[in-house]
Amino acid sequence: MAENTLQYDWIVKITGGLRRLFDNDPKVFVAGDLFWYPVEGHPEIRVAPDTLVVFGRPPGHRGSYRQWEEGGIAPQVVFEVLSPGNRFGEMSVKFDFYRRYGVEEYYLYDPDPEVLELAGFLRRGDDLIAIPSMHGHVSPRLNVKFEMH
Repeated sequence: MAENTLQYDWIVKITGGLRRLFDNDPKVFVAGDLFWYPVEGHPEIRVAPDTLVVFGRPPGHRGSYRQWEEGGIAPQVVFEVLSPGNRFGEMSVKFDFYRRYGVEEYYLYDPDPEVLELAGFLRRGDDLIAIPSMHGHVSPRLNVKFEMH
């Protein structure tokens, strides 16, 4: 859940933009601030990405994303929008979760006007590897080009 209006605005902007991008695709699910449970019978294993995108699943309303009810498909793309309250430890735990449970692309954005930083990670085997430069990077899944202005 957003901790301030700037973070909220960016979560809405990213989630809404991706929904519009895939509006006519019956096999892409996009959600914001939705709990993702990857392991049946273990409700303690969960995370709520700011935005998640799942290819191979239909759009629609869900109370949460229960991977075992979604054909076993993990979200392939995840975005996190930082706020001043985000701590390194919290973000490290999320990174490890995304790496462990199969996220293919992970993007981390700090919208603070003093920072304006975007980092990205792509899956390589069992790991998420940092993208050296985000400016001009094209997401393999989203087919979106990132440019920092």
